[in-house]
Amino acid sequence: MLSLLKLLLPALMPSWRFFQSVDPSPRVEWALLNSLDDVAVQWQEFRPRPQNLPLRAMAQRLLWNPRWNESLFLVSCAERLTLVPTLHSEQEILRRISAEIARSLPPACHLPLLQFRLVFLDRGEDGGIIKAVTYQSEPQPLAGLIAA
Repeated sequence: MLSLLKLLLPALMPSWRFFQSVDPSPRVEWALLNSLDDVAVQWQEFRPRPQNLPLRAMAQRLLWNPRWNESLFLVSCAERLTLVPTLHSEQEILRRISAEIARSLPPACHLPLLQFRLVFLDRGEDGGIIKAVTYQSEPQPLAGLIAA
């Protein structure tokens, strides 16, 4: 039994030395626009993390959490977009944002164009938070994204 535990323990609790470095991951923010000439002013974070989570919800998330898995996929797409922009990564992010908008916002709130950007947050020397935009998509027609 002890030898089995020795084999399972590294798989259940991996060493942080596995990673060469741990960097902040980009946050995805989105905005709806009226026209191609509009400039987005009010950006909303896509799937912000909850401020606090009850113990029961944490335990449940250990066993079943497809939404978080999808959010991790989005982080992977966002990191790829930052390093090597591809149409695939951009389309995956746009599709998921538009699906969330279709589920959560009433149709009266929908504007015709969707745009997203990737933001890194870092602490400045004075302790304040510095927001750096590393990627911004072109506005895309929301109706085409929701239908896809």
